[in-house]
Amino acid sequence: MTENQRIWARARDGLIQAVTELGFSAAMAEVIARELKSPKAIDRMTSWVRLARPRSEEMLADEMLAIRAEIDAWREKKASLEAQSAYDTMRYMGEIGGDEDDEE
Repeated sequence: MTENQRIWARARDGLIQAVTELGFSAAMAEVIARELKSPKAIDRMTSWVRLARPRSEEMLADEMLAIRAEIDAWREKKASLEAQSAYDTMRYMGEIGGDEDDEE
């Protein structure tokens, strides 16, 4: 098992423990961990479970979806900023033409 796999497994196990302590199934926690896809997101979910102490599986699912939505929005913003930076660099280097009316 690689170090990354150990980190992921530790995060997943922490989430399973937090969820099962509230009386929910370990299978639910495993599905949530798979959907969140990163140890950082799983740890965030675990913290929320311990603080909020949700009373239903729907609350668990809603928070998981909220975390996923924030991560997806962050990734989209990061990709957009990278694309804008590349475009600005190309304009600065003259690889993209400006106003063609200036040549006349």
